[in-house]
Amino acid sequence: MSQNSQNTNTNSGTNSNTNTNSNTNSSTNSNSSTSTTEQQGSKQETEQSTEQNMKQDTKEEQKEQKQDQQEKENGENSEISKQNKDQNAKKNTDQDSKENENENGKEKKENKENKENKENKGKDQSDQEGQSDQEKQETQQDLPLTGDLAIDEETLRAVFTDCSDVIFHSFETAGFTSALCVYCVGLCDTERLERQVLTPVQEIGMEAAQVPLSSVKTVETSKEAAEAILEGEALLLLEGSNVATTYPLYKAANRSTEEPLAESTVRGARDGFTESLATNLSLVRKRLKTPALKFRTRTVGESSNTSIALAYVEGIIDASLVKEVEQRLDRLRVRDILESQYIEEDIIDQRFSPFPQMIATERPDVVASNLMEGRFAILVDGTPFTLVAPVTLFSMLQSPEDYYQYVFMSVFLRWLRYVFYVLSLLLPSAYVAITTYHQEMIPTVLLLSIARAREEIPFPALVEALIMEIAFEALREAGVRLPKQVGSAVSIVGALIIGQAATTAGIVSAPMIIIVAITGIASFMIPRYSASISTRLLRFPIMLLAGTLGLIGVMLGIILIVIHLSSLRSFGAPYLSPVAPTNAKGLKDLWWRPAPWNKPR
Repeated sequence: MSQNSQNTNTNSGTNSNTNTNSNTNSSTNSNSSTSTTEQQGSKQETEQSTEQNMKQDTKEEQKEQKQDQQEKENGENSEISKQNKDQNAKKNTDQDSKENENENGKEKKENKENKENKENKGKDQSDQEGQSDQEKQETQQDLPLTGDLAIDEETLRAVFTDCSDVIFHSFETAGFTSALCVYCVGLCDTERLERQVLTPVQEIGMEAAQVPLSSVKTVETSKEAAEAILEGEALLLLEGSNVATTYPLYKAANRSTEEPLAESTVRGARDGFTESLATNLSLVRKRLKTPALKFRTRTVGESSNTSIALAYVEGIIDASLVKEVEQRLDRLRVRDILESQYIEEDIIDQRFSPFPQMIATERPDVVASNLMEGRFAILVDGTPFTLVAPVTLFSMLQSPEDYYQYVFMSVFLRWLRYVFYVLSLLLPSAYVAITTYHQEMIPTVLLLSIARAREEIPFPALVEALIMEIAFEALREAGVRLPKQVGSAVSIVGALIIGQAATTAGIVSAPMIIIVAITGIASFMIPRYSASISTRLLRFPIMLLAGTLGLIGVMLGIILIVIHLSSLRSFGAPYLSPVAPTNAKGLKDLWWRPAPWNKPR
C-alpha cells in the first residue's frame, strides 16, 4: 500500500510539472492569439478536472484496498490471539495445578522442616541452657578476688549455692578490719580452726595465727578459693585485700594401715594402702627412698575432682611409656571417679577382653617391686587399690610371697599354681567331653564306677556340669556379700548340704561334685582376684564346646584363647611375654625364682 501511494504521488508531481509547463507556454503564447489561448485554457481545465477525478478514484480504491487488507489482518490477528489465549489458558491451568502441587509439597516439607527445626531448636536450647549453666558456673569460679569483701562473699555464695555444709563466718580482726572465713564442715577441723586461727586473729592480729607458715598458701581467684575449701582448707578474706589466705586444717577421717585381706601372705609386710592419697604416697616413698622415684599429681573427674598420682622410677622405666600414659590420662572424659576401676576401663588397650591388663593391688611392697621392674603405678585418692602396668599373664600368677620364702619352696608353689590355673579353666570341660564322647579314654574300673554313679541321673553331663558350676558361683558370691561372721559358715555348710542333698536326690552325680570342688579350689589358688574372674567366665563357653564337639571343641576353645592372648597388649607390652615373643632374661623369672639382685627388669 505504501508503494502505490508513493507512485501516485510521483505521478501527481509529474502532472503538476506538466501543468506548470503548460501554463508558462500559455502565458508566452497569449500575445499571439487570444482564441487559441481560450481553447487551450478550456482544454487544460477539462484535462485537469479529469485528472483530479482519476486521482480521487485511485485514492478511494487505495483506501478500500487498505481497509480490506486491514480487515483481513485483523481477522487473522483475532484468530491468532484466540489460539494464543487458549494455549495460554491451558498453560496457565497446567502451571496453576503444578504450582499448587509444588506449593502443597513445599508446605508439607516446610511443616516437616519446621517440626524438625523446632525439635532441634528445643534440643539446642536445652544444650545451650546446659552449656550456659556450666559456662556461668565456670565464669563464676574464674572471677578474680576484688578486695571488696561484700562482692567476694557474694561471688563465693553464688558458687556454693544450696551447699549447707559450707559455712560463711564474718568477724572483725584485732585491728577492726572486716574479715570472712569460709570452710566446709566435715572436711575442715573446726576445733583447730577456732583455736589456731579465729581466736588469735580476733584478739591479737593476723600474725598470731598458730599455723606453720610453710603450709599457708594464698589464692587470687574464686576458682582457686573454691578448690581450697573443697579440699578441707579454711579460707580467710580481709577487706581491701584481693588475695585470700588458706590454712590446711584438714579433718582426716582415714583408717589406719592394715594388712589387705585379699592379698594376705605368710611372710611379708603387714601394712596396706588406705583411702588417703598422701598416706599411700608416703608408704611407697618409705620403701623407695630415692630421688629417682617420681610422683606426678593431677586432678581428674569433672564433678568429683579426684586427685591421682602417676608413680615411676626415672632411669628404669621407658620414657615413651610415661608419655603414653600421660596422653591416655589427658584423654580421660569421666565425670565421677569413685574407684580406680573408673580409670582402668578408659586407659587399657582392649576394654572388652576378659583378661585384666592392669594389676589392682593394696600392697605397697608390690607397687615398689613393680616400679623397680620398669612399670608405673597410678594411685587414686579415695580408694586403697593402686593400678600397676604393663602386666603379663605370668605376672598375674606370681605372688609377692614368692620372693619372701626359700627358693625351692617358691618354685614348687609357682609350678603348682600354673598347673591348677589350667585345671580351673579346663577340668569341667575335659570331664564333660570324655564322659560324653570319649569313654574309651577312661580306664575300665573308673568307667564302671562313673557309670554306676550316673545311672540314675536324668541329665546329661553337660547340663549336670552347668548346674553345679552355677550353684558354686552363687555360693561364692553369697559368701562374699554376707557379713564376715556368717559368710564363711554359710558358704561351707551350704556347699556341703546342697552337694549331699543333690547326690541323694539323684540330680547330680558324686564324680561331678568332686570335679567342681577341685575346680573351685584351683581358682582360689590364683593370687590375683581379677585373673580368677577370667577363668570363671571362660569356663562356661568351653564347657558348651565340649558338650557339643567333645575334645575337638575343647581344643578349639584353647586355640581361640591363645589367639586372643597373642594379640592382647598391656600398654604396648605383649601379654604372653616372655614366652611370646621369647625373652631369655624374662624366662628366668618364669620357670625359676631368681635371687633378688638377679631379678630381671
